[in-house]
Amino acid sequence: MKNLKKRFLPLLAVMLLLCAAMTVPAMAAGEDLTEVAGTKYVECGDCGASGVVLSEDLEAVTCETCGGVGYVESPSPFYNTFWSLIPPIIAIALALITKEVYSSLFVGILVGGLLYSNFAFEGTILHVFNDGIVASVTDSYNMGILIFLIILGSMVCLMNKAGGSAAFGRWAKDHIKSRVGAQLASVLLGVLIFIDDYFNCLTVGSVMRPITDKHNISRAKLAYIIDATAAPVCIIAPISSWAAAVAGFAEDGQGFNLFLRAIPYNYYALLTIVMMVGMVLMKVEFGPMAKFEKNALQGDLFSGSNPYAGAEDDAPEDKGTVLDLVLPVVVLIICCVIGMIYSGGFFEGEGFITAFSNSDASVGLMLGSAFALVFTLVYYLIRRSMSFKEMMGCIPEGFKAMVPAIMILTFAWSLKAMTDSLGAKFFVRDFVRSSAGGLQMILPLIVFAIGCLLAFATGTSWGTFGILIPIVQNVFSMDNPMAIVCISACMAGAVCGDHCSPISDTTIMASAGAQCDHVNHVSTQLPYAITCAVVSGVTYLIAGILVSVGLPGLLGLPIGIVLMVGALFVIRSKNNSIA
Repeated sequence: MKNLKKRFLPLLAVMLLLCAAMTVPAMAAGEDLTEVAGTKYVECGDCGASGVVLSEDLEAVTCETCGGVGYVESPSPFYNTFWSLIPPIIAIALALITKEVYSSLFVGILVGGLLYSNFAFEGTILHVFNDGIVASVTDSYNMGILIFLIILGSMVCLMNKAGGSAAFGRWAKDHIKSRVGAQLASVLLGVLIFIDDYFNCLTVGSVMRPITDKHNISRAKLAYIIDATAAPVCIIAPISSWAAAVAGFAEDGQGFNLFLRAIPYNYYALLTIVMMVGMVLMKVEFGPMAKFEKNALQGDLFSGSNPYAGAEDDAPEDKGTVLDLVLPVVVLIICCVIGMIYSGGFFEGEGFITAFSNSDASVGLMLGSAFALVFTLVYYLIRRSMSFKEMMGCIPEGFKAMVPAIMILTFAWSLKAMTDSLGAKFFVRDFVRSSAGGLQMILPLIVFAIGCLLAFATGTSWGTFGILIPIVQNVFSMDNPMAIVCISACMAGAVCGDHCSPISDTTIMASAGAQCDHVNHVSTQLPYAITCAVVSGVTYLIAGILVSVGLPGLLGLPIGIVLMVGALFVIRSKNNSIA
């Protein structure tokens, strides 16, 4: 408990300092009242900020709710204050202290409802369920992701039942001879599947679990490798759903060009890959992960109970071939790529890059996985791998295997809805704007730190992009070299906070892909992510200084790599001295 207090007190202190540093100027009238510093206004729900609604006679009339302004004052006195960050802070703290993620997330949601309704009982219940849980589950984008999860779970169950996973494990046992080889193979597969982080997490997990299990690699370590090759790889891959998101958040219509220019400065993503490969080759483990890996060497892959016990129905040892696993996965990748470009208008005349930039990951992955599931069923029927009745039994079994991930995702989305309703993004936006006036030399470090805190507290990196990137574009001209460094710092900070946060959907997906206890994954990954974040922060400070004195900011990357490798050598020597 003392260690936990030491861990959370600095975070709370930083958040309180942010609160103290904030100034809330008087509100001025403007076209968009949410852009005013210290705003207490939200878009009118009846007119959607237009100020007019259609009457029963289908005539445009002034909206009575907002008086034609388009905005109404938030009902919560805690809107756009430090209190808007309290719900996720409570949820994260409780999850790490109690090791119970479901109850912790729900308590955070409940606190958000209480703050929004000013502690009114009826208002709290209605906001938590109607505006939180129900709204999150019925959102079309979220529903597409849930369907994708269910289909992936069913496909994994089918591949296990057909013997494909066991056959792949037997092949890997003959061809991958060491723990280092198994981990590097997991890293390589994660890097190759760069189109989307959700797809990456579940595919890498289902393919590599048999291999890492054979070599006694803990599920926590596999979850870390999956997580570290999901968002950090997607954010530096030009053809990915993340590139499309960043392109969409940029205000000048040059989002894709901006994304490409920012790749060499995305220090957290690049240094995470360097750190991960370096630890595997140098055989360095530290923090709670060292204990998990030690237990795995003795045969205990989970260091406790397996939350997904019974999800895998292993086929007989001699059943199935490697093709029974590889072919469905390859078809899944192809179908998902086609689904992504279809949702972006590729078959309506758009170019490939444009279609991918405009793609809807939810629609593309849902449609692609559905076609892949149909192919898998037909393929196994032709192969006579199992009876039709057995295949149909795998559908609900796959659903059940994904229930833990679905529940956590639902609660995480609901918690984000609570922070949105309390204006957390405007609180952070105002702080960034107030900090941008001076000390431009250290502004990349400031932006990176704020991105980390915001993404960690809200569990969303894309939401963090949407807040910070337009702000940086308003502060700097895109011809200014400092602008690209700060844009990269936005993306790197968002990925870092997302990587650390227990309420992040990518972190949840990584736990599901590795079939690892979620809290174990978070607690073992956190020291690794924080180490990389510290090195990245120092690198952003160096890059800011280099750019401010007229030197190329690109020099920051090799300096960061040297610092990262040096940190690993220090950690290894410290571990050896302790041993």
